[in-house]
Amino acid sequence: MALALCVGALPFIISARAYAQEAQEVQPAQQKQENRWLDEYSKPVGLTYGAKATFQTSYLWRGLYAGGMNVQASANVGYGGLYLDMWWNIGTTDWSFRHFQPEVDFSLGFARWGLDVFMLYIHNFDCGFFDFHNYAGKGNRLELNVCYTVSSKLPLSFRWATRVAASDGYINEEGQVVHAHSSYAEINYTHKMRDGWSIYGAFGITPWRSCYTGYKGGFAVQNIELRLRKDWSLSEHCGLMALAQMSVCPNAPLNVITLNAGVGVYLK
Repeated sequence: MALALCVGALPFIISARAYAQEAQEVQPAQQKQENRWLDEYSKPVGLTYGAKATFQTSYLWRGLYAGGMNVQASANVGYGGLYLDMWWNIGTTDWSFRHFQPEVDFSLGFARWGLDVFMLYIHNFDCGFFDFHNYAGKGNRLELNVCYTVSSKLPLSFRWATRVAASDGYINEEGQVVHAHSSYAEINYTHKMRDGWSIYGAFGITPWRSCYTGYKGGFAVQNIELRLRKDWSLSEHCGLMALAQMSVCPNAPLNVITLNAGVGVYLK
């Protein structure tokens, strides 16, 4: 009986498919209007996951020199746009190889329609994991990030990040620790070329007195970054990459211009 139903339904399926193809040919303008390139966002469906690991010569973060040679790794899992990301860094504080600075970050967020909103928790192992006191110069950090990307075909992105809790303080003239609400704004663009090559450029600022300028001064240009990357696809879900990066941080007392190179592997 099941076989008879399948055979009986086959002509209707074929005719419906032919009708759909005919409608697509008759109304090409409407179809083009429905698939405008500015509307092409990545739409997560069901369970998503990924992981990557990289070896780099320098640890650069928003224009700041955060350490020397390092190994960084991350893993993420998501469903329907909601995701959790975990990121690790193990590296030297400088090129003397006498001091190491481990770090682990957690991100919990939601990403759909080009908008990505997440909370970022940064732990440097210099205090308790659940210590949210407002120290000056050490401790955990918690910040809110809002990012927007125009589309998959126009990967122009805007980011705003503000520290909302934990370590983000400086000592004022009265000897009190003041919360700075350190903020960072960035515009960046990724241009993909042939054969797995891509070039990335970013321009970032800090709008007021913040950790990015050592809690001195006000508005400042924080970083100008340029990165060249090459990807090799090993399979549908695995690949290799290599990168070369230059970062210019006008406010850095040292390492105003910093170079970085790295290689890595990733799962997607």
